[in-house]
Amino acid sequence: MKRPITAGVDGTEESLAALAWAGREAVRRELPLRVVHAWRFHPHEADGTGDREAQRRWVSEGVAEAVRAVTERHPELPVTVDVVEGHAAEVLAGAAAEAEMLVLGSRGHGAVVGFLIGSVGQQLIAEAERPVVLVRAGDRPAAEAAGREVVVGQQGGPEDSAAALRFAFETAAARGATVRAVRAWTLPPVFAYSPASVKLLDDADGLEPYEKKALAEALEPWRERFPAVPVAEQVEMGSAGQVLLSVAGQAQLMVVGRRAHRTAVGARIGSVAHGVLHHADCPVAVVPHD
Repeated sequence: MKRPITAGVDGTEESLAALAWAGREAVRRELPLRVVHAWRFHPHEADGTGDREAQRRWVSEGVAEAVRAVTERHPELPVTVDVVEGHAAEVLAGAAAEAEMLVLGSRGHGAVVGFLIGSVGQQLIAEAERPVVLVRAGDRPAAEAAGREVVVGQQGGPEDSAAALRFAFETAAARGATVRAVRAWTLPPVFAYSPASVKLLDDADGLEPYEKKALAEALEPWRERFPAVPVAEQVEMGSAGQVLLSVAGQAQLMVVGRRAHRTAVGARIGSVAHGVLHHADCPVAVVPHD
């Protein structure tokens, strides 16, 4: 059974942009679309919807109207709609576990901090076991035009970035787009050198060639699996977040990884994903990995 692409909607402009993005992606990947809305009963509504069933009907009608725009644009797309009473984070986390990916809206850009991510979105990005895509209000199909790339950050060894690379290549293959794989590197502190690490660097003729070789090795299995997808390799000195953001302007989607394990203080988004989520103009996919 195919996992659906699931969009969380709440009637806001940004969630409608996320729903439209999810619909286009579902068509490209030939997957069903699931639309989920979580609501809470408010017994003292002043607009005459003070009983539970009246509120449920009112909410369902609003969701149906939002979905209608997608079904009219993509009449061949299988769509299911679930209006669930409960806390948004809990409802969407359950939906994400059954999805190919979860698509959410952002609240656009703030004057100081850039992307504004609500508490529900932050919790889901940090804890979901499936990829979460954040789409900001104003996103349009034109942003997916030819020439714009799927940019993916690669760090560590091949196994560390396999999930993010897979997501990027699958997305690019469905869109006929180029994958730009970006690996950032910095000079290690003196105490980080060891005889073994020095030998590795000597064998690779220095730091930058070593980083280029590491990126090429991480990409090799995905190039073989997706031979029709063009790939651009970029190795650049600097922080990973800054290097990724430097190419965000040419991206139709940015893909970053997030370690899935929990720490003593709970799940975390990670500094690279956090920086990209807050400042990239394009949709951002956060892909968990072990």
